Amino acid sequence: QCEEAAYEERQYPAGKWACVTKGEPLYEQSISLSFMKLMRYICKENSVGCYLGMTVPVLNEIRLTKEGTELAREVLTAYYIPGEFQQNPPAPADPEIHITERAPLRVIARVFYGVTTEETILREIALFWELLGSTEAVLRETYIVAVYENPSIPQRRNEIWFIRRA
Repeated sequence: QCEEAAYEERQYPAGKWACVTKGEPLYEQSISLSFMKLMRYICKENSVGCYLGMTVPVLNEIRLTKEGTELAREVLTAYYIPGEFQQNPPAPADPEIHITERAPLRVIARVFYGVTTEETILREIALFWELLGSTEAVLRETYIVAVYENPSIPQRRNEIWFIRRA
């Protein structure tokens, strides 16, 4: 039986993403409201009026407070626009959704399972720092939680991404 790698490094190409930023009192509220908005965009509330298709992972970009002990309120949730719409993404009906061109991204990713709450994310970040050790190669203030499965699945697969410095 082969043990899963502790973490892996990946490169993601530049591309267009539909993004929503929310700053609710709880992380879970922010991502839930943002994801519902994105689902409406994906399903029909867009300028072509059709289902765009789901892509994974959905990314939740988070920042830590200055003290580094809690998450900043604002969370950016991003959905990768499918390949056939990359050149000309359908416009969202919702003014809170912005289409953004994101630069190539190099990350160090580590899998974890279960629900994503502020508590679990802070724990995963701390565990990952323990594994990596002290390094200046990655950002310390911004992280990404990548979600691969429906949020209602209790033991869903997620990843914490540390972003490589350019």
